Formats: sequence, C-alpha cells, structure tokens
Amino acid sequence: MFDNAAMLVEKNVPLQPFNTFHIVAKAHALVRIHDESDVRALLADPKWAGKSKFVLGGGSNIVLTGNVKPLVLKVEVMGCRLVRETPKFFIVEAGAGENWHDFVRWTLEAGYPGLENMALIPGTVGASPVQNIGAYGVELQDRFDSLDAIDLQTGRLFTLNAAQCAFGYRDSVFKHASAPDAEAGHQALGLKHRALILRVRFALPKPWKAVLGYADIDKKMAEQGVSQPSAQQLFDWVCAIRRAKLPDPDVIGNVGSFFKNPTVTPEQCVDIIAREPKLVHYLLADGSFKLAAGWLIDACGWRGKSVGQAGVYDKQALVLVNRGSVDGSDAATGGEVMTLARAIQTSVYERFGIRLETEPDIL
Repeated sequence: MFDNAAMLVEKNVPLQPFNTFHIVAKAHALVRIHDESDVRALLADPKWAGKSKFVLGGGSNIVLTGNVKPLVLKVEVMGCRLVRETPKFFIVEAGAGENWHDFVRWTLEAGYPGLENMALIPGTVGASPVQNIGAYGVELQDRFDSLDAIDLQTGRLFTLNAAQCAFGYRDSVFKHASAPDAEAGHQALGLKHRALILRVRFALPKPWKAVLGYADIDKKMAEQGVSQPSAQQLFDWVCAIRRAKLPDPDVIGNVGSFFKNPTVTPEQCVDIIAREPKLVHYLLADGSFKLAAGWLIDACGWRGKSVGQAGVYDKQALVLVNRGSVDGSDAATGGEVMTLARAIQTSVYERFGIRLETEPDIL
C-alpha cells in the first residue's frame, strides 16, 4: 500500500469515496497532507519532487474521466479558531481540510455569524476560495480576509489577500495557469496546479445583518411570520431549501450545479425573451443579464433524462447525478457524465444561441 514509511505514499487508491459524484477511479499514488511540512518533505524527495500533482479537497467540484496519473495530494489540514477581533470584524480561521458546512455550523455555535447563507455547500474550506463559492446573496469574497498556501514547486509558504486572489463569479487565481500578458509585458499570475491552500481566514461582520432578498428566503419569512430572522434561522432555512431542491451527495452522487449561469448583453436578453417570454433572467449591476442555466436546460426537455447511469436530476435540471450506487461498480462513468453534459450544451446552443460552461473541473 505504501511506497515507503517516511513519505506514506499510498498506491492504487480508490477515489470513489473521495469524489461526491462517486465515480469509480483510482489514484496511481496519493499522499495525505496534514501541514506544510508534508509538502516540503514531498518536494525534498527526488522521486516525487518533479512529478505532476493534483490537489484534492472534498472532491465536490471534479469529474473524474479515468484513473488519476498525477500524484494526488489529499488535503487534510484541520482546525478552527478565532484569530483576532477588530472593531468591525471577527477574524476566524479554518484548516483547508475542514468540511465547509461543519465550519459554517461551528462559526454560528461560537457566536461568529456571517456565513449562514452558504450553509450546506459541499466541499472543504480549502476549495471555497478556488471556486469563490456563493449562495443566496453571499459570495466567499464578501467574507474573505486572507489565506495561507504553499508553492508546490518551491515549497515557499505565502499569504494572499482578496485582491491577490482575483475573485470573480465562480472564479479565482487558482483556476488559471500563468500565461504571458502581452499588454502588461510580463507573466500574468496564475496558480492553477501551482499552489496548495493550507488555511483560510474570514472577516465576519459585527454587528451582524441578515442578507435577504431571495424568493425562497422571503417565502420562509412569510410562512413563519418572521421579518427579522436570526443567523441561526437563516442557516436552518437555507439547509431546508437546499435539501428540498438538491440531492444529498452521500445518497445520490453529484457535484451540485454542473453549469455556470451564463451572462448576456441586454440586446441578447431582449432577443431571447422575444422568442421565450418565460425566460428566467436577472439584471446585474453592470447592466448585463444573468440567465438561469437550469431553466434553459429544462426548456430543452432534459429534466429526468439519462445517458447510461448519468442523469439530469428530476427536481433541478442544473444538477447532473449518478444514478448508480455511491459505493458500487454500477456507478456512472466520467465518460457518461461528459457525454450527457455535451449533449445538453448542444441542445441549449441550438435553441438559445447560448454556450453553457461547465462548473466542475474535468480531470
């Protein structure tokens, strides 16, 4: 099982338990990272230092299309703590290996609200800034303070603030490789496959104020006759809403939203509405419009359809699911998932002229 006692490099490790789609695949080699010293030890070993590496957190945003040849670094850095208080914020820190939802629950129990709108998002704390996760009016960048990461080439420890993370819609510097910047005349910073996040710090506001304005939240407020919900009430409502709409990955394999909500110009939006009056769309601050990808997919008739064991979730067309068992060999393959995804993309483009982008990383 192990390559040697010092490095604890595990060989031929089944990855079905480590990806929330529960696709059957193996890592040729895997190392568990508990702190930066594990990374430095790995880089000091000539057998592994130059080998390509893949950082694995909770596996909630990946689709495995085969066995993983790069050395898998399974992030298991743990711990939650209050770092300091300022007049305006609680600065709290979590290890990258902490389960995101468990961390959100911990902040509330410890008296540091502010993340409750992002309850029940699958994955780990370390993956949260990579994807700039968000839900119900709050994005990670709204609560972010800084993070510590280690350079997988040099072993150097470094810290990034929000500006250095270059957050965008489900985007960050960690999703892009370095590339020449012709206009700036230098290499544009990109940290994809270059950095392993160790710890993330969050600035949680005091005094706390509820973030409202979403129809599902408004409905809960009306049902319960509550006009000023507490952070705990919001947490409970968000959990209930997500459980009603989205499949539990422990029961039905999935990676949550499979496609990004596309953004179009006002002219494009008007053109589509002329043909599709019921189009679900949202005006953004810059004047463009965000379209509901789930509505586009649903309109093309994909809800409930399948390719092999990969299917479109019956309750939410934006979610692709594994119709096989989460711990058996009858699970969907990565090939089936991607065949289904490409067929959906083709349908949406042919009907609406919109190219849907996938949200998870395809490996």
